[in-house]
Amino acid sequence: MVRRYPPGPNTCAGGGGVPPAHATIRRSTVALTSLWEDRRPRNHASARPLSVSGRAWDVVVVGAGLTGLTTALLLARAGLEVLVLESYGVGSGTTGRSTAKLSLLQGTHLSKLAGRHTEDVVEQYVTGNREALAWLLRYCAEHEVAVQRRTSYTYATTERGEHAARAEHRAARDAGLEVRWESSTDLPFRTRGAVALEDQAQLDPLELVDALAADVRRHGGTIAEGTPVRSVSGRGPVRVRIDDAEVEADRVVLATNMPILDRGGFFGRAVPARSYGLAFATPERAVDGMYLSADSPGRSLRDAPAADGGDLLLVGGNGHTTGRTRSPRSRVADLQSWTATHFPDAEVTHTWSAQDYVTASGLPYVGRLSPRRDDLLVAGGYSKWGMTNGVAAALALSSRILRGHTPWADVLDPWSRHAARGLPDATLANAEVGLELTRGWIRPVTGLTHRTDPVEGQGRVKIYRVGLPTAVSRVHGQVHRVSAVCPHLGGILRWNDAELSWDCPLHGSRFGPAGELLEGPATCGLGSHEE
Repeated sequence: MVRRYPPGPNTCAGGGGVPPAHATIRRSTVALTSLWEDRRPRNHASARPLSVSGRAWDVVVVGAGLTGLTTALLLARAGLEVLVLESYGVGSGTTGRSTAKLSLLQGTHLSKLAGRHTEDVVEQYVTGNREALAWLLRYCAEHEVAVQRRTSYTYATTERGEHAARAEHRAARDAGLEVRWESSTDLPFRTRGAVALEDQAQLDPLELVDALAADVRRHGGTIAEGTPVRSVSGRGPVRVRIDDAEVEADRVVLATNMPILDRGGFFGRAVPARSYGLAFATPERAVDGMYLSADSPGRSLRDAPAADGGDLLLVGGNGHTTGRTRSPRSRVADLQSWTATHFPDAEVTHTWSAQDYVTASGLPYVGRLSPRRDDLLVAGGYSKWGMTNGVAAALALSSRILRGHTPWADVLDPWSRHAARGLPDATLANAEVGLELTRGWIRPVTGLTHRTDPVEGQGRVKIYRVGLPTAVSRVHGQVHRVSAVCPHLGGILRWNDAELSWDCPLHGSRFGPAGELLEGPATCGLGSHEE
């Protein structure tokens, strides 16, 4: 059922504030474009708004990325009435900006899990990812989604990195993976060995989600693009608020990585992590597998077929907590310089970034949003391994809704004892958030007497009047002045000089120069400020 509301202001969930007319949820025109988005453009301007009425929904899924669409498909196949609500377009979030590695060897993640959890928990995590990988490979074969099989490597270049890689080898072997240690690699620089796992996979993530979206519709599901969710309330049924309507359903699944609702305090369990990706044209295939360094800063390498039949090299890394680096652009430049050193014939073709959330426990959160609510479910916190974890989450959520039996899913329950294992790290992360909040409100005071507008491509936070921090930027010759306060929980925004956006250093909400919301957990844009 859909109830219509008269036009009026919307209040942001979790932070308050009224978004101006220009601050509707839409993609920025200055965002970096991934290789996948360039090949399969997302036409957000023509995204279809919600146009359903008079129907009772069994499940509303919020988010049309890999997790949301896989969940919707599994439920639609079972005969449920499913509605997917997507703010932008199918696959336009983290999924469409992924490096899209389908691997059970995940850098040094398993050894980190082994340091926090029992051997059984690590085995169950691997079992869930193994089932997800098998499901994905079957699905791609059945729906003619191109997949390249590759060996996955975790490699080391320093003594410390070798120690971490060998720990990963032990943890992976203990979890039942058929890994091997290789003393050298075919990479064009010196390494100290690598863990290898054969028969993993890589693909184009947007080709996959487009196939999933078509399949959802074939099975009777509805996907409403360009339909941002503002709030969720009530029970029996649950009410989902969009701009001028209210959709009712028996259950709601928040497949937005970080929940757009503050209930459950998920923003305090995970750190927003931004990383960068570049594609390079190469005369021949530059790498023979999917590589990830055990050292810091991280380096991710894989190949991809070029549209003209040639080869591309994908290089990723230089990650950081969202909003907490002085110059994201310098990190992109560093990746390009590193690639030029080791692959001198490579020519850059695409540059982009992606955001994920790294949980304190190391485990994704998949299950109830709050302990006493089985009608509000959540999935996210994939710690940069969303291709397998996202599908594992969908398998777990659909099993829960359909009353199936998925024993390994218990370790992903946000309210299990396993989630509490990350409490010390979560406490430290939240202390850093508090420090960032304090710093953010103190820093703009220096702008009281400095009234010069920034130069092209730059932004700064200034205070024209006490208590009114203003984010000022100049993009394409136009000066924008918007609120510098994140409407989620009041963090002071920082300028991202790579993507020409305002990023929140607290929980990763991001906004365009004119105040438009790019990604949450905020649910509305920034108000305009006049000098």
